[in-house]
This record gives sequence, C-alpha cells and structure tokens, in this order.
Amino acid sequence: MQLADQLFVTRSTINRWESGTRIPDNRMIAKIAEALDADINILLNATIDGDETPNVILVDDSKIILRGCLPILEEALPGAMIYGFTRPSEAVACAKANRIALAFLDIEIGTMSGFDLCHTLLSINPRTNVVYLTAYARYALDAWSTGASGFMQKPLTPDGIREQLAHLRYPFWTGGSGK
Repeated sequence: MQLADQLFVTRSTINRWESGTRIPDNRMIAKIAEALDADINILLNATIDGDETPNVILVDDSKIILRGCLPILEEALPGAMIYGFTRPSEAVACAKANRIALAFLDIEIGTMSGFDLCHTLLSINPRTNVVYLTAYARYALDAWSTGASGFMQKPLTPDGIREQLAHLRYPFWTGGSGK
C-alpha cells in the first residue's frame, strides 16, 4: 500500500506487477527503483525473459508488405526469430506452438480483424506484446481498447520499431543495442 501511494498507482496495479500478469514500463521501473532505493538494472533484468530467443510475428494479408517489412524487423531485432504470415490462422498455430514475445498485426487481414487476432493471441499468451501496423490512423482509438502495447502507421521503419520497443508492456531482450 505504501509503494502504491508513493508511485500514485492503485494497490491492484502493484498486485498485478507482483503476480506477473502485468509488468511496469521502463519509466515506472525507474520510479520503483528510486522508491525502493534499488539498483534499476536489477529491476530491469527481472523483466527480461532470460536468454530465450524472442519470437516475433508479423501478420499482414499483403505479401508485398510482408516481404518489405521482414528485413526491417530483422534489422531492428537482430536476436529475434521473426515469422511472417498472410493468414491469421497460421499466426495462431505459431502462437500455440511458440511463445510469441511481440506481434505486429495489420488491422484489416482478409476476413479477420487484427483486433480479433489480438484477442486470440492474448488468450493463448497474455504476455504477448501486440503492436498494430496499419495505413489507417482512424483505427488508433479502437486499438487501445484491445490490450495492445502500441500502434504504428505504415510504413514500418527500424526507428519506429525501436520506439515501440521502449513502450512494451512486457519488455524482452531484443539481441541488439537498441540504437
């Protein structure tokens, strides 16, 4: 209760952090470290998923977008296993077989909505970070109600990816320097 009061968050927020159902973002981790007089590196390392290679997926029904974006993801996330899918069903099968650290989802994916795919991926693993990637800014408000970590307008860029990584709900080791 004292920590919640000091950080201006609710006790249930602290409880979620303690139970692992949510992880504070990097700015909040810095505030926690200050409040607890703890080494921030110890707290940041506690949010990292060890040496496990993170799995990252990109789901877009356009093969051209997929071909163009996969090398950009590889550049920004050199230590990750990156998979691209044109069909949501393939992404779901991958998520059932592998722990997905980050999913970039188009919002209009053929007959399925990226919002629906987000809900499915989060039901498989609630700690999956989801970033919507779309050409339509009008979806931004709807995107936030789905539990996503971010929203990007196309085209995908390495700097845009790095910016999103700084705001993930569940940070993970990306295999690069982050620069």
